[in-house]
Amino acid sequence: MVDRSLTSPVAMSPAERARALDAMASTELDVLVIGAGVVGAGAALDAVTRGLSVGLVEARDYASGTSSRSSKLVHGGLRYLKQLNFSLVFEALRERSLILETLAPHLAKPVEFVYPLERPGLDRAWVGAGVGVYDVLGAGRGVPQHHRHLGKRATLRRFPGAKRGAVRGGVSFYEGQLDDARHTMMLARTAASHGALVASSARVVDFLREDGRIVGALVHDLESGRHIPVRAKRTVNAAGPWTDEIQQMLGGSSDFRIRTSKGVHIVVPRDRIDSETGLITETEKSLLFVIPCPWSDNHWVIGTTDTDWDHDLAHPAATRADIDYILAQVNRLLEQPIDHDDIVGVYAGLRPLLAGASEQTSALSREHTVATPVPGLVIVAGGKYTTYRVMAKDAIDAAVADLPGRVAKSCTERVPLVGADGYRELSFSHARLADEFGVDLATVEHLLGRYGSAVTELREIIAAQPELGAPLGNSRYLRAEIVYAVTHEGALHLDDILTRRTRLSVETGDRGVLVAAEVARLVAPYLGWDEERVEREIETYRVRVEAELRANEQPDDRSADVVRLSAPDSRGIAGAPEGDRVSA
Repeated sequence: MVDRSLTSPVAMSPAERARALDAMASTELDVLVIGAGVVGAGAALDAVTRGLSVGLVEARDYASGTSSRSSKLVHGGLRYLKQLNFSLVFEALRERSLILETLAPHLAKPVEFVYPLERPGLDRAWVGAGVGVYDVLGAGRGVPQHHRHLGKRATLRRFPGAKRGAVRGGVSFYEGQLDDARHTMMLARTAASHGALVASSARVVDFLREDGRIVGALVHDLESGRHIPVRAKRTVNAAGPWTDEIQQMLGGSSDFRIRTSKGVHIVVPRDRIDSETGLITETEKSLLFVIPCPWSDNHWVIGTTDTDWDHDLAHPAATRADIDYILAQVNRLLEQPIDHDDIVGVYAGLRPLLAGASEQTSALSREHTVATPVPGLVIVAGGKYTTYRVMAKDAIDAAVADLPGRVAKSCTERVPLVGADGYRELSFSHARLADEFGVDLATVEHLLGRYGSAVTELREIIAAQPELGAPLGNSRYLRAEIVYAVTHEGALHLDDILTRRTRLSVETGDRGVLVAAEVARLVAPYLGWDEERVEREIETYRVRVEAELRANEQPDDRSADVVRLSAPDSRGIAGAPEGDRVSA
């Protein structure tokens, strides 16, 4: 077996981004991937590890769309068992195992859930049957096996905060969890470390065409203003919710379309719900999860909703009705209910579902499809986060099917992400790492769960600048982590750091506003910001937070969308000229 581990991960710095764009402008790639969500980043990694020359461009930030706004789970999908979609569940459980055990053990962990039973006879039968199928399909798949039926007393030991008289038993089982934004960014960084050219803030504005074929794309660098024609033998559209927009750029129809479903989550302090495990329950519309926060021991993530969304794709907004719904559903289970005052964070994401005959998005399939609407272009759409690797493989299989010469088969099932190689060995050295970093053991655990073995790069930054070993404000993040987000993880704006490289935008009541100035001034030297630019970034972030909070008070999607879009976009404040449009 070929050793696909890495010893020298590429640092996705501003200089590396510029080099990647220059290289894309000066050569013909084998494959250009549009969209750096989890599927696009996975496709870039799949292609480059087959020995192909690859470019990956993203209009915004890595994982800035759906792939940073999920339920933070890698799971088989109990809801798909109810649809009798056993093949999708089996595929997801297999991929869950790979993520937990091989690809990203530093980022993904197994977590116990309890399904509280309110109707013990009926609920125990179908829930037990469902997770029993999990046991069979997922045997040996990365988590402790065999669900357990719990009586009322045992359920209350695991879930002391349960509403008395309502919860009358439970079923215990395991799923996997991860911080989706970091995982997707690490996929892109791993692709870059294997030789892919990757760039965020690089928006595709048109396709390049020759003799009826797609031969690349015209890319607008949103940071410099220049337009770059990027030529490629094959182009893969992995734009998720933006798939239909990219198809419209072709000027033709398609055999499928995307229907976007909005999923809203809230974040509350851990002490507001007294439970030793995560919780899952069925609602009249879907499933509701209470999930131990994957990036913080001090919070719960609660969601989700499942409703049509027909507004702005970049900034889906949660409404008062969405939040009220989540609170009502979770409070069915709680002796001490939670309310709006307990919420420290809210986020909304869009599921790119393949449109079907059903009028309800919750009934649409999470199967994916791969299509070639015109020669030279492959579109991959649908699917679910957990099965991103399969989607990526299928897309690249289609892209290279008629490329001249022999192209290697996909090998990503054995390609660990940056930080995975050596992680387990390093995780036995907590005491030594705590001494080297000058922090407590809890902070070491925090760092290993975010960076894995790449934590040694962070150690080098602190060794060179010891003052960066201090905490950021009152947070648990080190100041070095903020600098590292720019020098190694591709962050270009304040929003990238506070929302995706860290989760300060949803884990503090002020949504990260109180540390925004400190963060901006920490990274200014690495991004070339003067004081005027620093102030613009701070103000843009502050206004964004205010708009989101006001949107959360609106009664419906339309009014929430109008309020959210009143805030400026961080990708629009670079101050670069638009530049002359290059003819495609």
